[in-house]
Amino acid sequence: MSDAAPEFSRPFPWGTIGKQERREEVQATPKECAALAARFGILAIEALSASLRLRQESGGAVRVRGRLAATVVQPCVVTLEPVRQTVDEAVDLRFLPPGAEMDEDPEGPDEIPTENDVLELGEALAEQLSLALDPYPRAPGASLEEGFSVGDDEPAPESPAPRPNPFAVLKGLKRDN
Repeated sequence: MSDAAPEFSRPFPWGTIGKQERREEVQATPKECAALAARFGILAIEALSASLRLRQESGGAVRVRGRLAATVVQPCVVTLEPVRQTVDEAVDLRFLPPGAEMDEDPEGPDEIPTENDVLELGEALAEQLSLALDPYPRAPGASLEEGFSVGDDEPAPESPAPRPNPFAVLKGLKRDN
């Protein structure tokens, strides 16, 4: 993460999150949505919100679970027409206190180191949204010319023409004995 302030900032001090579950509704403003869309190189983010549950775990980490919802507009990879899509993703994050070791469990929640006793929920949610964006948005009915493809529609590579057997010519030269 850079030193610049994130476009979508929702800092929460560690002291406000205890062992009791805390519910938070987070919503981006139109200005924040526009700044994130520019950062991600997409046409627009029309809405971005999250419904979260925060709870301190043993060891001091803070677990954040919930849902991220967004409406985004991306250019079609074929026609460049605007493609509106809805994002609805589960959120499972663990904010680590300063100096805590990261867990190497690939099945565990995404872990985020913290500084200055603050959880930056906005930036974490922005990163989750960037990962959820369709890398190949396509307008309805948009198709590529034959021989071209993008993403999941990529045809299987054609198998090369069979090579002639170099001994086939010799077979024709074989003399009858």
